[in-house]
Amino acid sequence: MDDDLEHALVSVGPRLRALRRQRETTLADLSAATGISVSTLSRLESGTRRPTLELLLPLAKAHGVTLDELVDAPPTGDPRIHLRPVVRHGMTMLPLTRRAGGIQAYKLVIAAGSVRRTPEPKTHEGYEWLYVLNGRLRMVLGEQDLVLSPGEAAEFDTRLPHWFGAADEQAVEFLSLFGSQGERAHLRARPRTGHRRSGSRTDPVT
Repeated sequence: MDDDLEHALVSVGPRLRALRRQRETTLADLSAATGISVSTLSRLESGTRRPTLELLLPLAKAHGVTLDELVDAPPTGDPRIHLRPVVRHGMTMLPLTRRAGGIQAYKLVIAAGSVRRTPEPKTHEGYEWLYVLNGRLRMVLGEQDLVLSPGEAAEFDTRLPHWFGAADEQAVEFLSLFGSQGERAHLRARPRTGHRRSGSRTDPVT
């Protein structure tokens, strides 16, 4: 499985280049659409820069493909639906939507005892909503360092530096909805006193 995942990551570069050329898009045009620098895009296509979730999400949207189509990782789970996870830095990301464009849904799992413990905040274009299923999720968002428990949700502009990790040694499972700038998940929620934060919301879903 590790060899298959490594092969999938290595093959991302040629696939990115082929998609861009098929659409007759320049690196400069793609940079403007995704907010990723031309030099980073060039290194991704050449294979000298390893892909990350923060880079692949806006690229998948820009090319009009789903994340699993872009990465082409090995299939797991129920073979009838051929879900294809991406594993990176102790976090597994499983796409739940299969259409291109619009809001994309994912299930993310951070394994127990994960190496993903040191915050490395990233930024990219978009808007994200997440909901914790199991475990305690640590979320660094700008200057805030938050811990979300099962049943709690948060939404935020992904141009704000952000990072997710486990709050302790236990595994964490959470759902994520990701959309382009201006797209938001509309929910009926009952605010909990003291849970609203500047630049984000953390509310229990009802």
